[in-house]
Amino acid sequence: MSSQTAGVLQLLALIAALALAYRPLGDYMAGVYSSEKHYRPEKWIYKAVGANPSAEMRWPAYLRAVLAFSAVSVLFLYALQRLQGSLPGSLGFTSIDPDQAFNTAASFVANTNWQSYYGEQAMGHVVQTGGLAVQNFVSAAVGMAVAVALVRGFARSRTGELGNFWTDLVRGTVRILLPISVIGAIVLVACGAIQNFSGIHEVGQFMGGTQEWNGGAVASQEAIKELGTNGGGYFNANSSHPFENPNPLSNLFEIFLILLIPFAMTRTFGKMVGSVKQGYAILAAMATIWIGFTALMMCTEFAHHGPAFDIAGGAMEGKETRFGIGGSSIFAVATTLTSTGAVNSFHSSYTGFGGGITMLGMQLGEIAPGGVGSGLYGMLIMAVIAVFIAGLMVGRTPEYLGKKIGTREIKFAACYILITPALVLGFTAVAMALPTPADSMTNSGAHGFSEILYAYTSGANNNGSAFAGLNADTQWFNTTIGIAMLLGRFLPMVFVLALAGSLAAQTPVPETSGTLRTDKPLYAGLLVGTVLVVAGLTYFPALALGPLAEGLAS
Repeated sequence: MSSQTAGVLQLLALIAALALAYRPLGDYMAGVYSSEKHYRPEKWIYKAVGANPSAEMRWPAYLRAVLAFSAVSVLFLYALQRLQGSLPGSLGFTSIDPDQAFNTAASFVANTNWQSYYGEQAMGHVVQTGGLAVQNFVSAAVGMAVAVALVRGFARSRTGELGNFWTDLVRGTVRILLPISVIGAIVLVACGAIQNFSGIHEVGQFMGGTQEWNGGAVASQEAIKELGTNGGGYFNANSSHPFENPNPLSNLFEIFLILLIPFAMTRTFGKMVGSVKQGYAILAAMATIWIGFTALMMCTEFAHHGPAFDIAGGAMEGKETRFGIGGSSIFAVATTLTSTGAVNSFHSSYTGFGGGITMLGMQLGEIAPGGVGSGLYGMLIMAVIAVFIAGLMVGRTPEYLGKKIGTREIKFAACYILITPALVLGFTAVAMALPTPADSMTNSGAHGFSEILYAYTSGANNNGSAFAGLNADTQWFNTTIGIAMLLGRFLPMVFVLALAGSLAAQTPVPETSGTLRTDKPLYAGLLVGTVLVVAGLTYFPALALGPLAEGLAS
């Protein structure tokens, strides 16, 4: 069997698995967020934090709860790293430097999981399991909660209430993320991933010196890392490390976990707004972009350019032989079209166009299917923009799901889509203008520029994957990428929740013969076009200076 055929078969198997899980998981999540029942363990949590789970919140209160919880999480994780040298289970590692501790705390709370450190050489068991793994759960649950609040904004009328953040946070963690992660961890252990609290072991001689490895609760962290679209690796090699991702089966399963909840949440959306066809339309737009990007990546990386490529069967530089080009390409697209950031190969070693595809996937806003929660609310923002554009073309007031999209709503949507490009392009421009950041680049020219552009694209879009080749463990990059991650995560949430509150307060508009049918293929196509034009073209000049220039020159 050729490597191309193997890659296509893996993609088809993945699509089949996602299709089987789509309806039951989507319906289950809709039931979780619509239920009136509180389980006993959940009541204990509400009592511990002093929250009333039955109290409804308007959008300012919901936002304050999101920001307060996230601020406390940043402070806790920062303190845990700074105190690591005094904690048991530290494996002898010292405390983390202030700038790197800030970067890591911001990263994991923002669901970015950008890492400027070597995991196996910096973080002990307590920080990994009590700090980073916990944030893998709750940061993902925060994104899901905000998405559900926006869905309620579309579903409700004549009220400003969007639910209760604490209820949504706890239910997302306890009822959705935790049980699926337990099953996922068991599967990964069965595939060969490690799960222990072992110390550091010397495993033999390596190039004239000794080689050491430490164990850890890797499988359990790997499961929620992928399921919650987090991406932070227990080891520096991330999901290319055999302890995290041992074989092609575990590789395909991890990709499945990455895409599972983001795709299924479109079904949840359809159920909660009372029209599963609306969910199918959003799903169709997401799936079209994802399949298109995957096909482009595989074609790019399988293309032969000379004897070395012919012998290897494609562009194998930076890829694990046990995954091949097919498994690596599918993983790369999945991780950059979501906010995951896990890598099983190194994107800096991809072809010029291949590296550009990974960057563009993030720059679209990671909405195909995007992160858990963030992908859905990002695509719904684009759906509002698409309806507005359609309304302008036919000369009538735009409507979506029975809600008028007026000046107030479109301002919130416009602010949402402008924040991330401003952060990415602004920080990239400053970094390229100053002399010190450029010293961190391994390469010069177009590829060196791509390293900087990728870093801020990854940080501001809350992805977390690295292009490799850039030394990001400096005070400049730790600080600026940390700021970009926090602003890129929480500023958009302000406008998402404000939009949700505005929509929930409206009186539904009855459907007429002139109403745009947003559950039809025509609208799904318009939505795809809106995403590519509005989001994609924003970054075209920067991409032309980096990966496009490199690809055309090769």
